[in-house]
Amino acid sequence: MKIAIVFESNYGHTAKMADAVATGARSVEGAEVTLFKVEDDGVVDLEALNDSDAIILGSPTYNGALGWKLKRFFESTTRPVWSQLKWRGKVAAGFTNSGALSGDKLGTLVSLAMFAAQHGMVWVNLDLLPGNGGNDELNRLGIWLGAAAQSDNASPDVTPPAGDLKTAEHLGRRVAEVTARLVA
Repeated sequence: MKIAIVFESNYGHTAKMADAVATGARSVEGAEVTLFKVEDDGVVDLEALNDSDAIILGSPTYNGALGWKLKRFFESTTRPVWSQLKWRGKVAAGFTNSGALSGDKLGTLVSLAMFAAQHGMVWVNLDLLPGNGGNDELNRLGIWLGAAAQSDNASPDVTPPAGDLKTAEHLGRRVAEVTARLVA
């Protein structure tokens, strides 16, 4: 089963989350994971994504919204993918990071889920109870739609905290497990 992780990362925090998502997905037998970092041109290998069984989307949260590079990528899928519903039935999920504790990350996750819905994809949520806020806890931020992290506007060498990365890993594993059931 092929799982693609498409993400934007400008400072390294969201890339760190993408790596954690990939680690979780790879922990499921049969998962072949490829990461696609979206650059300024918004170009990603659409054929590789068309061949994937699942696409996990990641974006930093800026001003309560997703990054412009990922938005540019989204817009590039209109004619070659969306208009033909080429991703109909594929599994989708999302993750995000912001410097602030809230940072309005939910706005970004909703945008990711809406993009997936417009493509006819099947959204996988986090499926975790909320943590109690400790930095090492799963879902410490209490978000259900996808994985979320807080980077305290600090270096990616020290943030996001361990619990947020474990939550991202959980999301990757969950997506791979759901995908395995659907493609069997």
